[in-house]
Amino acid sequence: MQPNIPETGLPRVIIVGGGFGGINLAKQLKNAPLQVVLLDRNNYHLFQPLLYQVSTAGLEPDSIAFPLRGIFGKQQNFHFRMAEVKGVRTAEQILETGIGDLHYDYLVIATGSNTNFFGNKLVEENAIGMKSLIEAVQIRNYVIKQFEESLLISDKTAIKAKLTFAVVGAGPTGVEMAGAISELRKHILPHDYPELPADCMDIYLIEAGPRILPAFSESSSNKALEGLQKLNIKVLLNTAVKDYDGQTLLLGNGEQIATHSLIWAAGVRGMAINGLPKESVLPNGRIIVNEFCQVQGFTNIFAIGDIGYMTNDQRYPRGYPMVAQVAIQQGKLVAANLKRSLRQQPMQGFVYKDLGSLATIGRNKAVAEIGKMKWSGRFAWFIWMVVHLMSLLGFRNKMVVFINWFYRYFTFDRGTRIIIKRGAANIVKLRQSVLEEQVIK
Repeated sequence: MQPNIPETGLPRVIIVGGGFGGINLAKQLKNAPLQVVLLDRNNYHLFQPLLYQVSTAGLEPDSIAFPLRGIFGKQQNFHFRMAEVKGVRTAEQILETGIGDLHYDYLVIATGSNTNFFGNKLVEENAIGMKSLIEAVQIRNYVIKQFEESLLISDKTAIKAKLTFAVVGAGPTGVEMAGAISELRKHILPHDYPELPADCMDIYLIEAGPRILPAFSESSSNKALEGLQKLNIKVLLNTAVKDYDGQTLLLGNGEQIATHSLIWAAGVRGMAINGLPKESVLPNGRIIVNEFCQVQGFTNIFAIGDIGYMTNDQRYPRGYPMVAQVAIQQGKLVAANLKRSLRQQPMQGFVYKDLGSLATIGRNKAVAEIGKMKWSGRFAWFIWMVVHLMSLLGFRNKMVVFINWFYRYFTFDRGTRIIIKRGAANIVKLRQSVLEEQVIK
């Protein structure tokens, strides 16, 4: 098997990863005298901020995914290949992939991040992450299957364990996931499963730190906490997870929670490429870069987005937050610097412009911070919807998501409550499926 990418005589830029950073970099190189090659294990760009809505039957998977070829259909210097990257031979400037070796003049690593279980193998085997489309669909299957199987049980204690959901990690993903599950409990459980007692379903949000949404201001964090508590979500702060065997969640304070469903949103780790010097890669998988996004020790290898670890900004001594805006801005910067290099001009350093933070808790409940402005409640929820809707790729996806949201707002319905694949409750199989989908192993 060969990549079959033509030799044009132009310098070749290989971008690994079709996330926010990768696609924005490739777009900015549209008219540059470069050959742009994008590699990804999947043939679509995934809008990860709305994964939780697929997980909770709010949206269909294809409404938050957009084919990569559709983004670059008219870009003449662009080539896409669906491939798994195996490693890199930096001395030879060769990228090893599952479809053959590729020579590069410039290499940009934009592989993103994956769920970080912090070395707890038992939790990794039994918990559910939420970083890919496969995981989101599997979670949806699993949640609905828990409802269906609970109807077959007469013991209330056993039903309670089956319908108790624990979400670990109170960043935006964890908060939004817990809020979406609470909407299932409020609107779907009594309608579709009236035989099940509503008080059998508990939702826990567990955070090791002192407050939820730690990237937000304390006032926004407190308002979000109030919103979660009004939804009857049990928020446990300063509480670490010690172990989980698929049946019982053991907390650091010795407390135990009987639950068959542990959703892990407590951390992520970078997905580095084999072959980079060990001193350039941190234990959490992130790659050390300078202010130009160049990998430590190289001038023609870059790392952007979640995978890049840059500490040149005093505002972020532990590196920039692993969010879409960082990846987008770094992608545009690297594209501009590559053009400058071709013109023999000096590169410019990266300066992150924080466009604000958003998190939704549920219907008419959200927090938003843009500059010094802070909002909560219905207006913040409206801002959250507009920003996410406009950030989606493709007119069709924007329309589908808008219609879904409009319909759900007035009907309280979630239309995708179907189990696509039997055996979705097998978490071990779930983890295997997720590993197969990763861009980089």
